[in-house]
Amino acid sequence: MVLAIALGGTLPAHANDRYANRPPIVVSPDLTAPWLMQLGGQPKARVVYRDAQPRVVVRRQVVQQRAGQPVVRRQVVVQQAFAQPRQVRPTAIEPQFLPQMVDYDSGHQPGTVIIDTNTRFLYLVTGNGQAKRYGVGVGKPGFEWAGAHRVTRKAEWPTWTPPAEMRAREAKKGKFLPVRMDGGPANPLGARALYLGSTLYRIHGTNAPWTIGSAVSSGCIRMRNEDVVDLYERVPVGAKVIVI
Repeated sequence: MVLAIALGGTLPAHANDRYANRPPIVVSPDLTAPWLMQLGGQPKARVVYRDAQPRVVVRRQVVQQRAGQPVVRRQVVVQQAFAQPRQVRPTAIEPQFLPQMVDYDSGHQPGTVIIDTNTRFLYLVTGNGQAKRYGVGVGKPGFEWAGAHRVTRKAEWPTWTPPAEMRAREAKKGKFLPVRMDGGPANPLGARALYLGSTLYRIHGTNAPWTIGSAVSSGCIRMRNEDVVDLYERVPVGAKVIVI
């Protein structure tokens, strides 16, 4: 008489099974809020997410017992590899894009903000032929613009509400934007925003500081968070902003 015994088969599921033998996550000790940056120099060690070892999943099919000896009909061993280590973008910024006082005889009144989109610099005119210069990210090809506006509103940790046309445009690329995102370190508008006239454009922070010095936005002027906080404190509502 042959007695069928299911030794392997489908094992009973337990609530804690999915947490068993979970490999650890190893994170570089320099991990900080995404907008805090090291000033100059080489970026620190990579932030690496690494699984300790691959997991082996063993599935045993029905085992039959014949003449007192178990006979395995089939055994399948599946080795499941985890993700490879990945590198986070470096947070160092080229020295010329760090805030600094420069000679700048613009002829404009102190407090005027002038943004040179070609050189990726924002100048805050301080008078006496000088200005405080910051590095910025500007509109990517097809989103460039120029003009003069006033700062009509300022906001700390602003809410991001992507326009419908932006959401539709990004959706075609397979990237689906939220209708609304509350302010915070993960928000693309960063720590502060200065709104320009009645336009959709802003001078704002960023959670991607490595993009400073590049043409990457949809027309807005982006700054490192620590820089936009500094500018926010210096520029009042009503200040003139010139984009060239």
